[in-house]
Amino acid sequence: MKSLWNDEEAAQYAGDLGQRVYTSRLLGRDKSLVLHGGGNTSVKIREKNLLGDEVDILYVKGSGWDLETIEAPGFSPVHLDHLIRLAALPELSDLDMVNELRAHMTLASAPTPSVEAILHATLPYKFVDHTHADAIVTITNTAEGLSRIKEIYGDDVVIIPYIMPGFDLARDCAARFAAEAGPNTLGMVLMNHGIFSFGDTARESYERMIALVDRAEAYIKRNKAWQIDYEAPATDTGTGSKRLKLARLRKAASKAAGFPMILSRHTDARSMNFVARQDLAKIATQGPATPDHVIRTKQLPLIGTDAAAYADQYRAYFAEHAPNSKVERTMLDPAPRLALDPELGLCTMGRTAKDADIVYDIYEHTMDIILRAEALGGWQALPSSDIFEMEYWDLEQAKLKKGGNPPMFTGEVALVTGAASGIGKACCQSLMTQGAAVVGLDITPDITGTFKSQSFLGIQCDVTDEAALDKAIEEAVARFGGIDMLILNAGMFPGGCQIADLPTEQWRKVFAVNLDANLTLMRLVHPLFQCSPKGGRVVVIGSRNVPAPGPGAAAYSASKAALTQLARIAALEWGAEGIRINLLHPDAVFDTGIWSEEVLASRAKHYGMTVEEYKTRNVLKTEVASSDVANLAAAMCGPLFACTTGAQVPIDGGNDRVI
Repeated sequence: MKSLWNDEEAAQYAGDLGQRVYTSRLLGRDKSLVLHGGGNTSVKIREKNLLGDEVDILYVKGSGWDLETIEAPGFSPVHLDHLIRLAALPELSDLDMVNELRAHMTLASAPTPSVEAILHATLPYKFVDHTHADAIVTITNTAEGLSRIKEIYGDDVVIIPYIMPGFDLARDCAARFAAEAGPNTLGMVLMNHGIFSFGDTARESYERMIALVDRAEAYIKRNKAWQIDYEAPATDTGTGSKRLKLARLRKAASKAAGFPMILSRHTDARSMNFVARQDLAKIATQGPATPDHVIRTKQLPLIGTDAAAYADQYRAYFAEHAPNSKVERTMLDPAPRLALDPELGLCTMGRTAKDADIVYDIYEHTMDIILRAEALGGWQALPSSDIFEMEYWDLEQAKLKKGGNPPMFTGEVALVTGAASGIGKACCQSLMTQGAAVVGLDITPDITGTFKSQSFLGIQCDVTDEAALDKAIEEAVARFGGIDMLILNAGMFPGGCQIADLPTEQWRKVFAVNLDANLTLMRLVHPLFQCSPKGGRVVVIGSRNVPAPGPGAAAYSASKAALTQLARIAALEWGAEGIRINLLHPDAVFDTGIWSEEVLASRAKHYGMTVEEYKTRNVLKTEVASSDVANLAAAMCGPLFACTTGAQVPIDGGNDRVI
C-alpha cells in the first residue's frame, strides 16, 4: 500500500480542518480501506467561541458523509472536554450518547457526530484516522488472528478485543490505551473490526495508517496468501438466457421482503469462480468480513435460489438471538441481499439499484478477505450473536430509517422505448423521480449517457430488430432483475403524404416501428410481467390521430390505430394475470425533436397564427409538454389506476374533434 499524499494537492487545503478534509479524502479513495460511509476521521482544534473563550473542539466525521467526498461541513464540532468526561461514565445508553453528542456541538446545522466520537476524543493525539482495512480484517478473522497481529506489530499498536461500536467500545479503548500505550505506539487494532492511526499532523496520521496497513499486506504476501486465482470456471455457467430465473429469484426475494427489490447479476471472473467453489457453503456462511457490513448484506448470503427457505432460516436466526437483547426487537425483513449460485453467478439485491450495487462493492472485497484468510489457516468470522447485536443496534437502524417513506416505484423496473428525447426521456425522468429503476431504449447512441444515475440503463437498440430487442431485455434483467412497467413510446412520423403518393416502403417502415416492434416487445416482456412483484403494467403512447385522424398522415394514423387495437386485445387477454394496459393519446407536444423552431414557425404561419397561438390552439388554451404526458404515463402505472385497464385517455388540452 502506497501513500497518495501530494504536496500540490495538500497545499489547496488550508488549516487543520482543511488538512483533515484532504487526508480523509485520500483514505476514501482506496476502497481496500473504507467503503460506502465506512471509517471515520477527526481533528482536535482549539478555537475561540463567541464569548472570546478558548475551547477545545473535536471535529469528527458526521453521520451520512463518505470519506472519499467529505468536505469541511461534513465534520461535526463537539466540545472535547465533555466527550472526555463522558468516557469516564460507568454506562451510557446509545440514545443518551447520541443526545449528548448533539447537545454539545458548537454548530446546530452540523450532522450528527460519528458514534465513535468519544473514542476519538479519548485518544491523546491531534489527528485520528480509523479504517476497516481489508488486510487487517483478513488477518483478524482467522483462528490465530490475535497472535498474528502481535507478530506483525509488536508493541507498535494497542490491541482491543472485539466490542461492538458505541459507548462500551469507547470506554474500553480509553482504559486499555491509557494502560498499554507506550513511546512506540503508532496505532490501535480493533479485532474483527479495523485499525486506528494518529499523529500530530494530518499527514503523519494518514501515512502511519498507510504504513501500518502495508505491514499487514506484506505479512499476507510473505505467507503466500495474497494472490488469488480468480480465473473463470472451466464450464461457462454464464451462457444462455437466465432472465426468467433471475426474475423468479427477484420475485421470491421481494415476496419475502414485503416490497419490490432490485436484483443485479454479476458474472465477472471473480464472482463466477467464487460461486463455483466446492467449499462455498462452508466459507460463505460464517458471517460478514466486519459487523458494520451486516446492515447492507445481512449476516449470510443465500446459497442457491430458494429465497423462501432463506427467509425461514432468517426467522430462526432472529428467534435464537432476539430473546438475549436488552430491549424488545422487531424483526427486519427476512429477504436475502446476496445470492450465490453456480448458474446465475453473484446476485445482489436492495430496495434501489444503488443499494444492490453497494452490496456488490462490499462482497467484492469480502471474497478476497475470505479466500486470503482461508490461505492463512482458515476463515473465521465473528459468532452470529455479535452480528445480530450490530444488525439490530438502534443507531444502525436509525441510519436506514432516516430517509422516510420511499417513493412510489422504489424497487420496481420500467422499460421505456424512444427514451433519448421528448416524451420518452420525460417518462424516464418521471419514473426515476418516483423511485423506479429505468431501462431506456433508443436507436441513437446518445441513450447510453442520457441520465447519469445508477437507476438508469441506456441501451442503443433498433426496436425493429427482434434479436436486438431480445438482447436488450436480457441486459436489462441482468442489471435490475426484471421488468414491471413498459412504456411503448418509440415511433416515427414521416412528412405529410397523401395516400395517392404514399410509397409502400414508407408505409411498411412506419408500421414496423409503430406497430410490429411493440408487438414483439410485448411478447418478449410478457413472461417477465408474470414475475413482477406488483404485477405488470403497460402504457402505450398513442396519438390524437387515432380518434381524430387528419389528411396526409395515413401510415402514422393507421399504425397508431392498429397499436391501439393491439393494446385493447392485450388488456383482454392479460387482465386475468393482473397485467394492466392503458393508452394515452397526446397531441401537439412541441418540446420534442421533430418540432424545431423552423417547423413551428412554418406551421403557425400556415394557420395564420403566432407560434404561441399555434402551441395553445386547444380548448383549454394550454401548452402540453412532454413532462405532462410523462407524469400521466407514470400515474397510469401507479395505484390510482389499479382498477383501470384498456382505457384511452387524451392529453391534448382538449381537441374539439376528439371531444
